[in-house]
Amino acid sequence: MAIEVRIPTILRTYTDGAKAVQGSGDTLAGLIDDLESRHAGIKERLVDGAELRRFVNVYLNDEDVRFLQGIATELTDGDNITILPAVAGGSRAADRPADLA
Repeated sequence: MAIEVRIPTILRTYTDGAKAVQGSGDTLAGLIDDLESRHAGIKERLVDGAELRRFVNVYLNDEDVRFLQGIATELTDGDNITILPAVAGGSRAADRPADLA
C-alpha cells in the first residue's frame, strides 16, 4: 500500500529534506508508526500519547482527519496525507507600550 505524505518545512529535517515521502498503514496511526521506522523522531512531533498533537493538522485527501476518526482514520492505497502545523497570531500585548501592557 503506497500513501504519499506531504511534509511541512519544519519537519523536513526528519525526512532528509524531502517534501513528500511514501508510507504505508491501514490507519493514520499505522502510517505514523511506519514513518517513524524510517524517519526517527517524526512521531514525537505528530503524536502526544495516543492522539494527534493539538497544533498539528492532518488532512486525508484534503479532509481534516479530526472530522473523520482522528488517528484511527482508515487509509487506502493511493491516499494523500498532508501534515500542516497550525499557525497562530502573536499577542496584541506585544504591540502595546510597556507602561500599558
